[in-house]
Amino acid sequence: MKPKIYSIPLRQLASGDFMSLQIYKFTGNQTGKKAYIQANLHGAEVSGNAVIHQLIEFLMTLDNSQLIGEILLVPVCNPEAVNARSHQFSSGRYNSYDGKDWNRIFWDYEKENVDIEAFAKSQIDLSETEIKNNYRQEILRCFNQQLETINSGRGTPFYKQYRYQLQSLCLDADYVIDLHSSTNQSLDYLYCFHGRQESAKFFLLDYGMLMNEGEYDGYSFDEAFFKPWLALERHLQKLGKPIQFEIESWTLELGSGMNMNPESVAKGVRGVKNYLANKGMLKISEFPLTELADHQIIFTPKKEMKSYYAPVGGMIQNRLKPGTVVKQNQRIYQILNFNKNQDLPKVIDVFAETDGLILDNSTNHSVNQGDFVLDIIWEKSFD
Repeated sequence: MKPKIYSIPLRQLASGDFMSLQIYKFTGNQTGKKAYIQANLHGAEVSGNAVIHQLIEFLMTLDNSQLIGEILLVPVCNPEAVNARSHQFSSGRYNSYDGKDWNRIFWDYEKENVDIEAFAKSQIDLSETEIKNNYRQEILRCFNQQLETINSGRGTPFYKQYRYQLQSLCLDADYVIDLHSSTNQSLDYLYCFHGRQESAKFFLLDYGMLMNEGEYDGYSFDEAFFKPWLALERHLQKLGKPIQFEIESWTLELGSGMNMNPESVAKGVRGVKNYLANKGMLKISEFPLTELADHQIIFTPKKEMKSYYAPVGGMIQNRLKPGTVVKQNQRIYQILNFNKNQDLPKVIDVFAETDGLILDNSTNHSVNQGDFVLDIIWEKSFD
């Protein structure tokens, strides 16, 4: 099976050169669900590109009968961020022009002054499929109204043009998978919306950050896609018509920034294959992995993750690594603290406030007061 490969121009630079996206579209000979997979929205988070490359190679070994529906794959989905450099260091988390986080700019249907409650009431006697199709059309209709401003003579900021191009590829999808890496030195984990914990297990990762209601604002890519559907489910539930639509959105954090960790890439490839096979999109002999059907994932509510920041400036030493289980009052790192008070340097111990597991460490061992140092997640399984 060969993909259809096409490019979408994104932006013309002052030099006259163009930046563009390249899309790989695989279509089965049976209609079905649509999966959208992208990587490298933040410039330093590169592992997802290797995942997509291996998925492309894998899909090309199949025939059209083994794919139900279609899969869109978009590597290096943010070329401006990917190309950002400071010496040998890749940054690209923020737009250097306006300072915006590239993953906090996306269009959210709920913020368009729409009445989802009224829509839910108007659909109460329809089937789940009819409601899903009608709601999707409403979202797309509202989304496409941005084109008038984008195409106007006075123009619009680039981030609005960029998000339109990226979201236009996925708003009609059933499954969205956004491949990231941690900015820090990190374990592999995913972000999971409440109510989708069972599907999260298909990715075969050990850790998940659970986003409960009210813990997401709709500005990140996965949230902007999925938040309106959760809102519709909530309104239908109140009306006595409980529905959980077969629509899902995920962010996978695979390894650490600026690194192509082979183990993280392998986990990403295996997880995406297993997920798509469990969703009935792939008919392949080796997946789903039946021996891992009971795989358990440790979920931590997002609000219960504890971030630690440097109490003073200095150099981090003797810090525990990601994956280390810690107990309350256990030392987790030290800061070698210099001063300008004619005193000798001090070594300051920092202790865990709770039991938990270290999720990630800052890349830089040199910290100013208030800089991020590490995250600890908590779950009863660590007790």
